[in-house]
Amino acid sequence: MAKRSIFDSGRSVRSGGRSAQARRSIQKVAIIGGGPAGAAVATYLARAGMDVALFTRGKRPPIIVGESLVPAIVPFLRKLGVEKEVSSYSQFKGGANFLFTPDDGMGFQFHEVPSIKTTYSYNVPRDRFDDTLLQAAKKAGAHQIEHSAGLEPGDGEHLRLDEASREAALPVLGGEPDWIVDASGRTRLIARHLDLPTTVGTRKDVALHAHMEGVPMETLGNVHTDRLEHGWGWRIPLRDRTSVGVVIGAEFIRKFGNTAEEQLDAFLQTDATTRRWSKDAKRITPVMQYSNYQLRTHRGFGPNWSLVGDAFGFIDPVFSSGMLIGMQSAEALAEALQSGSDRALVRYQQFVLRNLTVWQRAADHYYSGRLLTMFRVGEYVRHTRIGRLMDFHFRRHMPRIFTGEGATNRYSMGLLNFMCRYGLVGNDPAELEIR
Repeated sequence: MAKRSIFDSGRSVRSGGRSAQARRSIQKVAIIGGGPAGAAVATYLARAGMDVALFTRGKRPPIIVGESLVPAIVPFLRKLGVEKEVSSYSQFKGGANFLFTPDDGMGFQFHEVPSIKTTYSYNVPRDRFDDTLLQAAKKAGAHQIEHSAGLEPGDGEHLRLDEASREAALPVLGGEPDWIVDASGRTRLIARHLDLPTTVGTRKDVALHAHMEGVPMETLGNVHTDRLEHGWGWRIPLRDRTSVGVVIGAEFIRKFGNTAEEQLDAFLQTDATTRRWSKDAKRITPVMQYSNYQLRTHRGFGPNWSLVGDAFGFIDPVFSSGMLIGMQSAEALAEALQSGSDRALVRYQQFVLRNLTVWQRAADHYYSGRLLTMFRVGEYVRHTRIGRLMDFHFRRHMPRIFTGEGATNRYSMGLLNFMCRYGLVGNDPAELEIR
């Protein structure tokens, strides 16, 4: 029997009764969900010559979380052939700012990070970004089907498209698909259908999100992550507006009104940090409300299906990691499906589960106050004699995690975990925890 991984939740590498050496011939693929992860998988598979039916549901929310892209996403935009188009309507993003208190914070520019491969990124309007990726999939040969796909059980854990979905995909697939990819996002169609086991994080926050005009920024183009008196917030500059969000306990935010609009508008005028920049700002969109749960599904594939993107797991918006995980997992899944072997699918599953695990740890460090305390200590220590000696090493590894490039590097993540645990030099992280 093949060796187990710490990431496969105690399951062996067998799936659906097949050994890790088993190999399938996958030619016809149904992808449920036309968001970034689903469209990216569709593009890669269509380029490989597969028949791809990409189910989309049509109507989308007016604004969507996930507008700030980390630099590690840019190479994927190049692979998909869309960077030039994305850059034409997006805000150039040169770095990131973290606010500890109303009067204390830090920032860094990507080009200052030693050995970084990509020194910039973009803040994107999600409606146009998502459409760009969808059009790229269609250009590659994937067929868009505007239908809300449904599932029905087959033998064991085999799944089938329901009758209406099979009929809709018939001109493309000519019958049952060889493989079904769940890219349905937080709908988690397959995971809910099969009641797959999950790990749920400790946070039970609500995210309120809107676009505003007249929001000042400390550094033009940078994404701003603000620690607030309760919860935290983001300010993401777009070309003609700013995306604003707060992530806060559900019970606390209810005190500010009965609707999402009432709650966000009143809260922004109450918190000491948001009050500074929101006094002359104007909200220009409705307020979207999201349940900010943290969830990882233990398995990413079965006998004839796999999960990708948020349908596999979602950690937290704090480091903009969701889109990166989606792009990474889309490419990895496409490679596994072209291989057709369970061994390749196991590697894919382990890769995504490890990504979700390391980003969960980083989010935990942020919420506990340890990460911000380490940042604050680092700003002081770097100006000391020993700090100057160590500064290059830390600047090479720490910022690269938050650009996305270092998140899969075991040493970089190990250094982050070590410093958040042992490198606070007596400072109490409770002072900067997210309440």
